[in-house]
Amino acid sequence: MVVATPVRSASPAGGAERPVRRRRPGGGIAYLFLSPWIAGALLLTIGPMVASLYLSFTDYDLFSSPSWVGLENYRRMFTEDGRFLTSVWVTLKYVLIAVPLKLALALAVALLLNRRGTRRGQGLYRSAFYAPSLLGASVSIALVWRTLFGDGAAFERGLAALGWETGGWVGQPQYALFTLIFLAAWQFGAPMVIFLAGLKQIPSDLYDAVAVDGAGRWQTFRTITLPMLSPVIFFNLVLETIHAFQAFTPAYVVSGGRGGPSDATLFYTLYLYQRGFTDFRMGYASAMAWVLLIAIAIVTAVIFRSARLWVFYTDDKGKS
Repeated sequence: MVVATPVRSASPAGGAERPVRRRRPGGGIAYLFLSPWIAGALLLTIGPMVASLYLSFTDYDLFSSPSWVGLENYRRMFTEDGRFLTSVWVTLKYVLIAVPLKLALALAVALLLNRRGTRRGQGLYRSAFYAPSLLGASVSIALVWRTLFGDGAAFERGLAALGWETGGWVGQPQYALFTLIFLAAWQFGAPMVIFLAGLKQIPSDLYDAVAVDGAGRWQTFRTITLPMLSPVIFFNLVLETIHAFQAFTPAYVVSGGRGGPSDATLFYTLYLYQRGFTDFRMGYASAMAWVLLIAIAIVTAVIFRSARLWVFYTDDKGKS
C-alpha cells in the first residue's frame, strides 16, 4: 500500500504551480502495525457501543429477541423510575464532595513534600502516599473498608471513645455515603504525584521575587502557586471527575451489591448493574449507560469551557 504526499508541478498555462499528490511507498507497513489497535477498537469499543445504542431503544431481557420500543426506556427513566433519580442524586453528592476533597488532600500533601529542606526521604513518602491509589479500587480494600466502618467496628469504637456515638457507619443511611467518600479521598496518591511534578516545574525565581516584596505564605500560594499550577489542577479535575462518575466497586462491595441502607449508596453505575444483570433489563441498562455517557460529556465540556476563566498557561519564556 502506498501513501499520497503532495508535491508541486508547473501549470500548463504558465500560471501558479498546483500541488500534485504523489504516492509514497511503504505506507502499508504503518497500517499493518496499526491493525491490532484498529481491530481492537472496532471489536471491543465501537462495535459494543453501536450495539448498546441499538439495545437502548429496545426491550431486551437476554433470553428473547430485542423488541423495538423507541424512546420508551428513556421516558420511563425520567418519569416513572424513582430509584433512577435517587441514584443520580447519590452520584452527584459523591462527585461534588469526593472530588474536591481528594484534590485538596493531594495538593496539601504535594505542597508538604515540595517544601524546601524536605528532600530527605521524599521518595519513600511519595511511594507510601501513592500506594493507596494502586490498592484503593480493589475488592480486598473495599472489604477492609467495610470492616473498619461496620457496626461496632474500629472506626465507630474510636469515635465512641471520643464521646461521639454514631451507631455505625455502613448501616446508617446518613453516614454510609461518607464511608465511600473517605475511601475515595484516601486514594489521593495519583493526583498527588501529578501535583508534585507540577510544583517542581514552577520557577524558583518567582518565589524569590515575592519573598523580596514581603509576601506571606498565603499570598505566595494565592498569587504564584495556584496560577502556575492551574493547568495541572485542571488536568486532575477532569480525570477525577470522570473517574468519580464511574465509581462502582466500592459501592458494590460495601453495600453488598444492594446500594443500601435505604439506597444511600445507590451509585448510578450500581443501579445500572442491577437493572442489567439482576433484573435482566438490558435495554433499560443500555439507555442508562448512554445517559451517563452524555452526562459525563456535558460536565467535561463545562469544565473545559470554564478553563479560560481560571487556567493560565505560560510560554517557553514564562509569559502567560
